[in-house]
Amino acid sequence: MTMVADRYTYRVGWSAEDEEFVGTCAEFPSLSWLDADEDETFRGIRKLVRETVVEMAAAGEPVPEPISLRRYSGKFQVRTTPEIHRRLVIEATEAQVSLNRLINSKLLG
Repeated sequence: MTMVADRYTYRVGWSAEDEEFVGTCAEFPSLSWLDADEDETFRGIRKLVRETVVEMAAAGEPVPEPISLRRYSGKFQVRTTPEIHRRLVIEATEAQVSLNRLINSKLLG
């Protein structure tokens, strides 16, 4: 059976400062794992998160919900200045696309 800890968002990258790989978990930003081996780094951060989840649950603390299991509406609101809003509308109009499509392309670009 898969534990909820296996559903978290993990990342492994090289740390020039530590001269080792560093593993992190988006849902637990205070946790990290260092190792010279990339695969061991991934295994290490996952093990650390699993242990942390068990400890939190045993202490009655709320355990973060994995990002992968959260539901998203596909909508979010961004506030900007009227000048930027105007520039974006002009750019979208000139490109003959909706403002929404233009913004999405910029987010992905």
